[in-house]
Amino acid sequence: MPSKTRCDWANGPLLEHYHDTEWGVPLHDDRLLFEHLILDGAQAGLSWLTILKKREGYANAFADFDVEKVARFRPARVEKLMLDASIVRNRLKIESAVNNAKRVLEVRKEFGSLDAYMWQFIEGRTIQNRWKSMKGMPATSKESEAMSKDMKRRGFKFCGSTICYAIMQATGMVNDHVVGCFRHSQLRLKS
Repeated sequence: MPSKTRCDWANGPLLEHYHDTEWGVPLHDDRLLFEHLILDGAQAGLSWLTILKKREGYANAFADFDVEKVARFRPARVEKLMLDASIVRNRLKIESAVNNAKRVLEVRKEFGSLDAYMWQFIEGRTIQNRWKSMKGMPATSKESEAMSKDMKRRGFKFCGSTICYAIMQATGMVNDHVVGCFRHSQLRLKS
């Protein structure tokens, strides 16, 4: 049986599974969107594989990505997380997750959901790109720039344009599977 053609970065069992089942699938679930906000922020300066390996640790450490619970984390909880080897022990990243949970609650009051807030930057429809290879693929877009600027204005942390674009890719706001990848056409049809 011939192997599937995937995006170049999906080069190992954990990355292949994530690529084949999650990356680029449109998400409209606030808990999952908050999970990506935490995980993609934690990835800054690290590989996605490192974060995937720690994903279960993040779920345990951050109350299964329950935004209301994370928003109530106090400094003592942050200190405890600094000792937790199952996550990236970076104080700024941990504190940003707590801060961002509080900002998500504010966004929910204004927009009704994190989903409505985030998807507004692409007018609620997945951007369908047609990259032939990963080489020409940008790390940002005008939409991720707008999202980043607005999030920073609202007090979010670890939300630069590159992180916002990674969130957009992961949560299906952008279909950045290369055209030769078997997932590109599948996800184009789903949006």
